[in-house]
Amino acid sequence: MRTYEALTARYEELIRRPNAVDPTYDNGIYERYVHPVLTREHIPPFWTTDPDPRTNPFMMQRMGINAVLNTGAIYLNGKFLLVVRVEGVDRKSFFAVAESDSGTEGFRFWDRPVLLPDTCPEETNVYDMRLTQHEDGYIYGVFCSESKDKANPDLSAAVAAAGIVRTRDLVTWERLPNLVTLHSPQQRNVVLHPSFVDGKYAFYTRPMDDFLETGSGGGIGFGLCEDITHAVIDEERMTSIRRYHTITESKNGAGAVPIRTEKGYIHIAHGVRNTAAGLRYVIYAFATDLKDPAKVIAEPGGYLLAPMGKERVGDVSNVVFTNGAIVGPDKRVYLYYASSDTRIHVATTDLDRLVDYVFHTPGDPGRSADCVRQRIAFIDKNLAWLKKHAEE
Repeated sequence: MRTYEALTARYEELIRRPNAVDPTYDNGIYERYVHPVLTREHIPPFWTTDPDPRTNPFMMQRMGINAVLNTGAIYLNGKFLLVVRVEGVDRKSFFAVAESDSGTEGFRFWDRPVLLPDTCPEETNVYDMRLTQHEDGYIYGVFCSESKDKANPDLSAAVAAAGIVRTRDLVTWERLPNLVTLHSPQQRNVVLHPSFVDGKYAFYTRPMDDFLETGSGGGIGFGLCEDITHAVIDEERMTSIRRYHTITESKNGAGAVPIRTEKGYIHIAHGVRNTAAGLRYVIYAFATDLKDPAKVIAEPGGYLLAPMGKERVGDVSNVVFTNGAIVGPDKRVYLYYASSDTRIHVATTDLDRLVDYVFHTPGDPGRSADCVRQRIAFIDKNLAWLKKHAEE
């Protein structure tokens, strides 16, 4: 017989489960972990199941959860905090905060989900919040605000906009008007830069012609606005652009908030290409200039992280996606990523390794012939080094 006590015991066992580095994966860049850090099983039982046997004699889930996925991330007051996209079985998403002392295990959701100010009556769904600890003193959350496209009779037709909220503690939230981009009909995957640029708020955008297709959108944009309480962007400069026969051929978008280093801002983004099995999402990295954060100064070829093994299976298979990373007090980097729109994982590295990867990994030459020449030159250099040190 299913009992609430048994549900609670199983839940507590899961929360306390250790999470070790996966010994079967080693690329020298980052560590993967054996277990996801959050799944739908990490949802507190009282979110889904009425514990009163008089009103729920079979201990049924009355309000089920389908998935936990794309999460914003921040280190605050000595805690690793994730603002997670939680999707109910009704397909509606909402945000909830999960907290951990270590960043790799023991994440526990706060008792109640986030209730954002309901200021957009046409808004149907919200998801994928990026958290920026801005130099103005606020923590900003920028997320996708989705509404029905009333001009299109297709029930799947929607309009995506960048919603903006701000807080100081992730408890009390102030809703600001959605971002307006004067030359882009729709916006998704928008990230607020952590510092003022020329005295203005700076956003990384993703110009789109409609809800699913980027159309004429060339990649990740960059724009400035005077007043974040009524954020309007006129000009969008392109940063990391889409290219034919690469991991960003179909589309790409900003992910985690840029990480400031001595050499430049490191961006961790997602790239998408189309395949016979559907869209394939991977995570890649690039760097922009400290003085001109729209100017790309380094972009390693290929992906940083792609779905592997069980990560490839889920609601939307063959996908990894990130919208949150944390640099801890020890300069360790925690990259949170969802796999197949179903669960959340973490990969860890340190700032020195991440900088080395971004600034010293060769770029993509663009053609097979050039790629093989690049690899042969790399092999020849390595063989020469090995021969020299074998003779010493």
